[in-house]
Amino acid sequence: MFPVMKAASYVLMHTPDMVLNNGTTQTTEKVVNPDSEYLKQVNENLRPYDEVVSYPPNQCYIGNITPEELAEYAEPWYDKAVEGASAKGKKGEIFEEDVFVALMKVADAFDLVQLEKDFTEAVRPKLEAYTGLNEKARNLPEGTDHDKIVNEIEKRGAEELLYKGEVVGCVKRAHDIDPNLNAHVMFENLVAKASGMMALERMLVLQNIDPKSIDYVIECSEEACGDMNQRGGGNFAKALAEMTDCVNATGSDTRGFCAAPAHALIEAAALVQAGVYKNVVIVAGGASAKLGMNVKDHVKKGMPILEDCVAGFAVLVSENDGEHPILRTDLVGGHTVGTGSAPQNVMGSLISKALDKGGLSITDVDKYS
Repeated sequence: MFPVMKAASYVLMHTPDMVLNNGTTQTTEKVVNPDSEYLKQVNENLRPYDEVVSYPPNQCYIGNITPEELAEYAEPWYDKAVEGASAKGKKGEIFEEDVFVALMKVADAFDLVQLEKDFTEAVRPKLEAYTGLNEKARNLPEGTDHDKIVNEIEKRGAEELLYKGEVVGCVKRAHDIDPNLNAHVMFENLVAKASGMMALERMLVLQNIDPKSIDYVIECSEEACGDMNQRGGGNFAKALAEMTDCVNATGSDTRGFCAAPAHALIEAAALVQAGVYKNVVIVAGGASAKLGMNVKDHVKKGMPILEDCVAGFAVLVSENDGEHPILRTDLVGGHTVGTGSAPQNVMGSLISKALDKGGLSITDVDKYS
């Protein structure tokens, strides 16, 4: 029998400070054109948290309105708001930046993240609500003196952690000479881990799933962790399972740029249908490097910066229960090596060939994503 998609969750981390300081479009501009007029306009075009929450596509993402309801809003959507919008959704949540910075500390297993004392005490109560994290993860350690954090940044190359434009912490390097473990890479790794962790946590809690029932985790973000001996050879999947008490799960990472989730979905479905595992989770955190990737066009057109959030998602693929949507493993398409890059060939390889297997035409399908 075909496997089913049993549950899903979606999270957004509002990270306006990271847009300017960690998105590669902006960090590159600082190097090649530090006096750029565009850089001066970035902060002016950033959205406050309440606008991010009420933005219709974001409300759709976390499950508070349906795609059909979203379509009822006239485009463009950036100047529209969902009345009475909530940061907590049926399928996920939109987090403020201070909470996300604290979650990076929660995700830190090697004491690389230092948070300032006052900031730590201010954000500590906000973490108590997330019951899907193990108790150790929810208990922030004592904060660090501000001067020590500044010293790590100025003297030892640590990466800044900012909130509302102020330094509230840093991410230290994990090795003195390994370029794969410098502070910048550690920052990106922890962003991916923390956002993926909360996507998995929200799915388990909101969908009332026993973490002990999860057999296998496939992590499919655009990040990679590892060291000089095995670049990209690390394992986000088992790290996320550990943080969310999926104690019976093993797992591995799948990479394929932005297409990795599609590959992971096929892998999960195949594992379940073959009977290797009963419950497989696909999960991905976000990439801080992609923040504000298209900001230049937004600023040029007088739009707010829309790429101001780190995203994460999780999906549970399970044995067929006769209730949830099935995954048709017999109708799988793919962009093969021989397809080439012509749009018509790509669409044919991804869609038409798969439909042909089932004797279906393009018009037989009601919705495409």
